[in-house]
Amino acid sequence: MNSEDFYIKLKSTLEETTTFPTTYMYKFIVPFIPDKIKQVENLFNHLGAVIEIRTSKNGNYVSVSIQVSMKNSEQIIQKYKEAALIEGIVSL
Repeated sequence: MNSEDFYIKLKSTLEETTTFPTTYMYKFIVPFIPDKIKQVENLFNHLGAVIEIRTSKNGNYVSVSIQVSMKNSEQIIQKYKEAALIEGIVSL
């Protein structure tokens, strides 16, 4: 499935199952590089997000969980698209 198909399916699922505004949970895996972690955090600056970071067992990666209030499915998908531009990030 290419990324546009993924976003179309996600938008459909969100609109069928979610009442907006809603608190949405993003989960990302990022290489343990401070600049990469900061880039993820900066995506959610000024949105009142609660960000939790956990380092992997070997210390090579971090798990970044973000809870944030989102207005609609388009806003959720936009943040996924912005995150995809960060080298090495994996969206869960």
